[in-house]
Amino acid sequence: MNIRRLILEGEGVSLDFKKKITSCEKIAKTMVSFANNKGGRLLIGVSDNGTISGVKSEDEEKYMITRAAHFFCKPALEPIFEEIYIDDKTVLVAEIRKSEMKPHYALGEDKKWWVYIRVNDKSVLASKIVIDVLKHENSDQGVLLEYSSKEKALLEYLHENERITSREYSHMLNLSRRRTQRILVNLVLSGVIRLHTTEKEEYYTAS
Repeated sequence: MNIRRLILEGEGVSLDFKKKITSCEKIAKTMVSFANNKGGRLLIGVSDNGTISGVKSEDEEKYMITRAAHFFCKPALEPIFEEIYIDDKTVLVAEIRKSEMKPHYALGEDKKWWVYIRVNDKSVLASKIVIDVLKHENSDQGVLLEYSSKEKALLEYLHENERITSREYSHMLNLSRRRTQRILVNLVLSGVIRLHTTEKEEYYTAS
């Protein structure tokens, strides 16, 4: 593993820097967001700006991460550890693999369980639609795709326009929130439309 190259790439969808682990809740949130996405690596002993400070105690950091993975993540996660020695310092790498048991929840400081996904270099709270998509992603059950006037209206709109939000679609056809979510989830899982999540909003485009 070329640790310098990783650090130069900077934090992103599958990479996060931590100078040290200070909170099981915070690190659980990051690990869950990796597991719910395509996996990722935590570099402990690296500051946000990429400066290598190293860890004082690998065992202490491993304990915190493992405790967070087992007791603050549901279903529990199993980090894979690697110690990298660079400039007389130790960087602890904790890899979180893409999960086949999505969605994973993280226990928050409010003692509630929340689902997070990775968006760029942030762990973002997942919407109800994203959670439903994650639940069905690894399911063996097929998706029964209806193609009524409601689905047709959405696809025609996306043929003429670049994107649409759940609220816009609901308002356009005067649909209930639950009905809107069900249609969008089925179309995403069928590959007919694509779901995009940013820190500020969620929207859909034609595939």
